[in-house]
Amino acid sequence: MSTPLRFFPAILLGLSASALAQRPPSPTASIQSWVDTTLGDIRTDNYFWLRDRKNPDVIKYLQAENEYTAASMKHTEGLQEQLYREMLGRIKETDLSVPERDGGYLYYQRTEKGKQYPIYCRKKASPNAREEILLDANELATGLAYFDVGVFQVSPDHRLLAYSTDTAGSETYTLYVKDLVTGKLRDDRVPNVYYSVEWANDNRTIFYTTVDSAKRPHKLLRHALGTSASNDAELYHEPNQLFDVDFEKSRSDEYLLLTTGSYSQSEVRYLSADRPMDSLRLVAPRQADVLYSVTPREGSFYILTNEGASNFKVMRAPASNPSKPNWTPFIAHSDSVLISNIEAFKDYLVFGERRGALRRLRIMDATSGEPHDVSFPEPVYTVYLANNPEYETRTLRFTYMSMVTPGTVYDYDMKTRSRAVRKRTEVPGYDPSLYRAERTWARASDGTLVPVSLVYRLPLIKDGSRPMLLYAYGSYGSSQEAAFSSNIISLLDRGVVYALAHIRGGQEMGRAWYDQGKLLNKKNTFTDFIASAEHLVREKYTSSNRLAIRGGSAGGLLMGAVVNMRPDLFKAVVADVPFVDVITTMKDASIPLTAQEWEQWGDPRQEKFYAYMKSYSPYDNVSAKAYPTMLVTTGLNDPRVPYWEPAKWVAKLRATKTDDNVLILKTNMGAGHGGASGRYDALREQAFRYAFILDALGIAGDRRASR
Repeated sequence: MSTPLRFFPAILLGLSASALAQRPPSPTASIQSWVDTTLGDIRTDNYFWLRDRKNPDVIKYLQAENEYTAASMKHTEGLQEQLYREMLGRIKETDLSVPERDGGYLYYQRTEKGKQYPIYCRKKASPNAREEILLDANELATGLAYFDVGVFQVSPDHRLLAYSTDTAGSETYTLYVKDLVTGKLRDDRVPNVYYSVEWANDNRTIFYTTVDSAKRPHKLLRHALGTSASNDAELYHEPNQLFDVDFEKSRSDEYLLLTTGSYSQSEVRYLSADRPMDSLRLVAPRQADVLYSVTPREGSFYILTNEGASNFKVMRAPASNPSKPNWTPFIAHSDSVLISNIEAFKDYLVFGERRGALRRLRIMDATSGEPHDVSFPEPVYTVYLANNPEYETRTLRFTYMSMVTPGTVYDYDMKTRSRAVRKRTEVPGYDPSLYRAERTWARASDGTLVPVSLVYRLPLIKDGSRPMLLYAYGSYGSSQEAAFSSNIISLLDRGVVYALAHIRGGQEMGRAWYDQGKLLNKKNTFTDFIASAEHLVREKYTSSNRLAIRGGSAGGLLMGAVVNMRPDLFKAVVADVPFVDVITTMKDASIPLTAQEWEQWGDPRQEKFYAYMKSYSPYDNVSAKAYPTMLVTTGLNDPRVPYWEPAKWVAKLRATKTDDNVLILKTNMGAGHGGASGRYDALREQAFRYAFILDALGIAGDRRASR
C-alpha cells in the first residue's frame, strides 16, 4: 500500500539527460481496428487484439514491453538493490506468529530466513511441547514460479487438514486432505475450489464452493472423505449472475451458514454442523436493496441488516425459528456509526464499527447487555481482529497499529477490560519518535470534507518542498486503513510525506460514503482524490512537481481517471493492475466479476450508465496531451483485471500522448492480481516500484531526511 522515495535536492527533477539519451526505442503495438456499437454510439479500439493470449504476437508484445521496461530502468538497478536490502533489513526473517489456542492445540505460522513461504505448525497444549509441522509451503512450492495456499482448515477432531493450492495466480485452487496422524496425503482431490471450505462435525464431511467460467462462486457441494469428487453432492446452485455464494461455520461450531449475495441484497441458509446430510433452511428470502448476515450465539441468531438502516442495525431471532416475523430489535440504527460486523462468543458480543473515519470495537456483555468501547491511544490508527477460534472465552485478540506504530498483538479481557501485549512486530533500526502521523481534511468540489491521513519524518516545514506519495482506492466500500508498513520507512527517511486519501467509494465515513462513490456518483471518487491532492499542495505539504500518486486495481482506474482529468497535478504515477477499459469489460459477462459489478459501475447496455462510464473510462478518454511519468503493472494470469486492460491502455497512451515522459509496462508472466507470491520476490517488486518513483522525482543520492 506504500511506495517509498528518496530525497536529495542536488538532483534535478526527472530523468537526467544521459538517462534520456540511453533510453531505448519504445515498443509499438500494431493497430488492428475493432469497432463496437452500443446504443448507436461507435467506439473504435485499435488494440482489442491484445486480448488473445494464444496469439504469439501478444506474448511477443508483452515481452517486448518487459524488455523496454528493464532497459529503461537499468540505471536504477543499484538503487533497486539498495532499497531491497533496506526493506529486508527491517524484517525479522526468522519469526513466528502468536499461537492461537484451538481444541487443546496451539496453532501458529513461522518463517525461516531465506525461505519464501510460511511453515504451518502446531503444538499440543503447551508452548514447550514438541512442534508438529502441518504444512511447509516452501516444500510444496519447490520448482514453481508461483504458489499460494488458499484455505487451511483443520478438522474438528484435529486429525485431518483440508488445504488448497494455486500454482499460477489464477485463483483456481485444488483441495487436498492430509492425515495429521500419519503425515500422509489422502487420495481425496477436489479441483476448482474457491475460498470457502468447512468441515462438518463428523470429521469426514467437507463442504466447499466452486466457480463458474467467469470465476463466480456459484455452487455449494458436499464431499465425503474417501469418495471421488465427481460424486460430490450439489447442495445449492445460484443461477443469478449478480450473486456470489459464500459458506462458513459459526464460532460456536453449531451451524454451517450459506450466504448468497450481490452488492445490494443477500439471503442466508443454514444447517446443523452435527447433521451434514440435512437440507439447508432459509432464514429470510432476498429482498431488493436489503442486505443481511447472520451470527449464531446461544440459541439466537443476531442479524446485521441495512433494511431501513443505511449504517446497519442489529436484530435478534430464535435459532429454532429465525424467519423474519420473529426478528426483534437489538441495536438501533445510527446516522454516525456504521456497524460493520458481529463476532459472537459464549458470554460476549463484539461489534466492529466505523466512526469518524476510524475503526472501533464495542463489546457487550451478553448477560447484562452492558456495552463498552475499547480505547486506543492515538488519534489516527487501525485495529484488526484475530481469528479468535475459541468460543468459550473472555479473551479477545486483536492487532493494533498506526502509521507510526508497528503492529502490536493484544489479548483483551472482555470482563476486566485489561489488555496484555502478546507481541510487537520487531522493526530493526526503527525509532517511532522520529515520525509523526496526522489527519487533515480536504474540501471536495461539492463541499464534502474528505479525510486524509499522513505520516512523515520530523521536523516538517510546510513550504512545498517535500516530495509526497499519495495513495487511494475508493471502491466497493473498501475502507483504506491508516496502517503501519516498514517498507514506507525507506520513503520517510528520504523526506517524503506519505498520504492516504479516504475518498468516497470506501466506507470510512459510513455507508453513505460508499453510496456516493459508485454507479452514477462514481466521479466523486475521482474529484475527491483531485481535491485531496490540491489541498495538500495548497497547504504546502508538497507541490505538484513533487507529487507522486499510486493506486491498484479499482484504484488503478482512479489513477487513469485523474491523469486524464488533471495530468498537470502529478509528477509520477504508479498504476498497479489497473481496471481502465470500463465499458468493454462491463459489457462482457464472460469476464470474471463483470456481471456482479453491474451494481458497482452500472450496466453499459443501459444508456444512462453507458454515457456516464464513457465520460470517465480511462482507456476511452486518452487524448493528445502531456501525461506524467508512468509505471503500469499487470500479471498475465490475473483473473480480476485481465492483463490486456493495462496493455491496451499503455499502447494507446504511447501512441497518443504528446510528451516524452517515461511510460513503462511491467507484466509478471507467471502471476496474477497480487503479483509475486514469495515474500522475497514480492519485496523485489516493491523495490522496483520505489526505484521508479525515486527516479521519476529525481530523488537520488545519499539516504537522508529532509526538512
